[in-house]
Amino acid sequence: MPLYFQLSQQLEAAIEQGALTPGSLLGNEIELAGRLGLSRPTVRQAIQSLVDKGLLVRRRGVGTQVVHSQVKRPLELSSLYDDLEAAGQRPATRVLVNSVVPASAEVAGALAVAEGSDVHRVERLRLAHGEPMAYLCNHLPPGLLDLDDAQLEATGLYRMMRAAGITLHSARQSVGARSAGAREAERLDEPEGAPLLTMQRTTFDDHGRAVEFGSHTYRASRYSFEFQLLVRP
Repeated sequence: MPLYFQLSQQLEAAIEQGALTPGSLLGNEIELAGRLGLSRPTVRQAIQSLVDKGLLVRRRGVGTQVVHSQVKRPLELSSLYDDLEAAGQRPATRVLVNSVVPASAEVAGALAVAEGSDVHRVERLRLAHGEPMAYLCNHLPPGLLDLDDAQLEATGLYRMMRAAGITLHSARQSVGARSAGAREAERLDEPEGAPLLTMQRTTFDDHGRAVEFGSHTYRASRYSFEFQLLVRP
């Protein structure tokens, strides 16, 4: 196993286990190479592999710094807010849009309402440790919830549904990817053309009623989906 790969694995483990906390400085390549008894090219290659994974960042005038670890989200019926909170990521929400709009053909089909009928549209920016993580756009049937901006910023949408007595039962979901356009890049603090993860989900309650249609975009540098695959008997 190449030395650079061994070093990158040890550094990655230290970051994931909290031994190297977000904001920690690693020092420059010369210092690290001397301290570890390795060549400078080996250290440089190890650091670059972690920069590529989004675990380290090189800052001019500061050096190589640990960033917040990537959020790994299991594919289950949970909200991003709950997943971030469970991962100790200090979630926060910025409400961008909260209004009633005519249902497009796509939204009408997902929510089983007439095209052009009123639906509630909520657009939010979800942050962790003050950094943008995801752009969330959700459509809901009218009258389902009292969607107050203050509540939307204080908690997750699924928590609000459960508090209102709605039992979430199942969802239909698709996951994809695309490169960031100029507006998306600015919103998520990524360079234009950066890879983004996408997710569309229609959620149903225990009566089979569609209660939410979401179209979400995530920073691939800070976020990933985890799958558990089983062999069919």
